[in-house]
Amino acid sequence: MKSLSTLFLLIVLLQSTLFASEEIVVGNLSERTDDIKAQVIELNRDLFLLEEDLLHPVSTRIALYVSMDFGRFFKLEAVKLKLDGKPITSFLYTEMDIEALKRGAIQPLYQDNIASGPHELVAFFTGIGTHNRAYKRAVSIKFEKKEGEKSFEIQIVDDASSQQPQFKIRAWD
Repeated sequence: MKSLSTLFLLIVLLQSTLFASEEIVVGNLSERTDDIKAQVIELNRDLFLLEEDLLHPVSTRIALYVSMDFGRFFKLEAVKLKLDGKPITSFLYTEMDIEALKRGAIQPLYQDNIASGPHELVAFFTGIGTHNRAYKRAVSIKFEKKEGEKSFEIQIVDDASSQQPQFKIRAWD
């Protein structure tokens, strides 16, 4: 009987020692897993930045943004952009998009690479003007692409004196 209780005690001691060592291994494994996850996230971020630099080098990059002020005289529905006579992008606006623009958001609309030299950018706006009439307007700008990034803000601004929207393309330097 004494040997049976000794054997039972020995089994209990071995089992508790095994559980303790398993907890240490699991704890170390969990810490190593967290470290590896952090390294993967950091490598993913670095890879994304390298990819952006390769796909859109600063020397040939063009970026186009849209902004709007209060929008009392024009309800924006869509914007279409052409660069050198070729369509490059279009966007249909939801109520949420329009509200964000009215609150001061600046929407990144297009980013790509273009060659150096002369170019023409044309923006076409479709929406509802004053007196709930269909409204279509276009605005264009000719520019010279040189070394470095070129950015433009396409603005929709209310003109209180004429009670009409004004459309402008402003180069960011």
